[in-house]
Amino acid sequence: MSDRYDVIVAGAGFTGLSAASALRDAGLSFCLLEARNRVGGRVEAERNALGELIDTGGQFFCEDMPVVSELAHRYRKSVVEAPVAGRSLVRPPLGTEDAAGDEYWRAVAAIRERLRSTDPDDSSVRDRTVAEWSADLPDPEYAREGFRGLVQGLWCRSADEIPAWHLIECERRITNEEQELQFFLRETMHSLADDIGRDLGDRLRLSMPVSMVRHSDDGVEIEAGTATLRARRLILALPPSRAAKLDFSPALPARLRSALGGWRPGNVIKIFLRFETAFWRDRGLNGTVSWRHPAGLYVCDASHDDRHPGMVMFAGGPLSEEWAQGAEDAIRQRAISALVDVFGEEAASPLDVTVRNWVGDRWSGGAYNDVLLDMEAHDAESVLLDGHGAVIFASSELSPSFPGYIEGAIVAGRNAAREVVGSLARAPGI
Repeated sequence: MSDRYDVIVAGAGFTGLSAASALRDAGLSFCLLEARNRVGGRVEAERNALGELIDTGGQFFCEDMPVVSELAHRYRKSVVEAPVAGRSLVRPPLGTEDAAGDEYWRAVAAIRERLRSTDPDDSSVRDRTVAEWSADLPDPEYAREGFRGLVQGLWCRSADEIPAWHLIECERRITNEEQELQFFLRETMHSLADDIGRDLGDRLRLSMPVSMVRHSDDGVEIEAGTATLRARRLILALPPSRAAKLDFSPALPARLRSALGGWRPGNVIKIFLRFETAFWRDRGLNGTVSWRHPAGLYVCDASHDDRHPGMVMFAGGPLSEEWAQGAEDAIRQRAISALVDVFGEEAASPLDVTVRNWVGDRWSGGAYNDVLLDMEAHDAESVLLDGHGAVIFASSELSPSFPGYIEGAIVAGRNAAREVVGSLARAPGI
């Protein structure tokens, strides 16, 4: 196999897979390198003790996310709509059970919408964290508390850390009207990544972590595993916090190093629980529970069918870091105990509990997205999108639509490939 290409793509998550697919369609020679022994990045799957293949990483999408939907259709995946009929719950509860869940979510959604409509340059948010901004709102305390918990659950970092202006800029690019957890794939989202990777043939090379990038305006030389590869362009399809850990020669300019250095990975633990029956539905519940205390804990129905109905639980941000200090069995017990407190003894004996602890993941650092925590780094995204010479940065976090989502990852990869194709077309001799 050649060690010289038009383009090297580092990272075979959905960003890298999408960039590589677009490069193939454009007729360029390329190589896609992945540190893990699988594709998908923060999207992965494993078999539980019941023999079911389940997504242990990124999984959900909705009808307002067109590129994921199109790929699922193209690869003939079975789209499953998450069950939502029935009442949602809040813990500790608010008022009467019948109205509490809907009232709570309406109040939280109103604050989220207010944040989106705020100018990120406004003095009320310019130098403040999300928690500081929300503390001054006139809304009921339970709504402000719920909003901070929502932020922790979605972005997997504490609202005390995230600059309000950064969250506004991200939220404005998340334009869905349907809820984010509307659909998943029966065959798993990871099966879609596998299919895309399979179509790339031997241009995909697994277990090839990039360690060194020697670069100039004209090209790059990459050390990956024991191989040295050369190309005219490099697409770093990695989360910013991961890209920051690579060795560059010469060192990147200070402005670019600073732009990379302000990001931190989100932290989450994802837990799948399978039960003999969907006991929550018998009570008119849809299985959705949002905890006010502890913040960052959320569960919903993620049943593929009625054979083994199940729930998926997320512990995000500081809560996941706390839970991650214990052994996996202790995490299982925490999850079961939380459900027993809500649903009673019927939740005490699940058929299976599968835990995926993403905190401190070797290759991504966490999940499901990086968050920019540097209050002063207002130009970090634009600096990264400008790239440097032959090096192009691409990731879901930098996407113009749905940053932090699979949808955003695909868009980011395609955009990076388009930029590379254009730059090579303009290069001398092309």
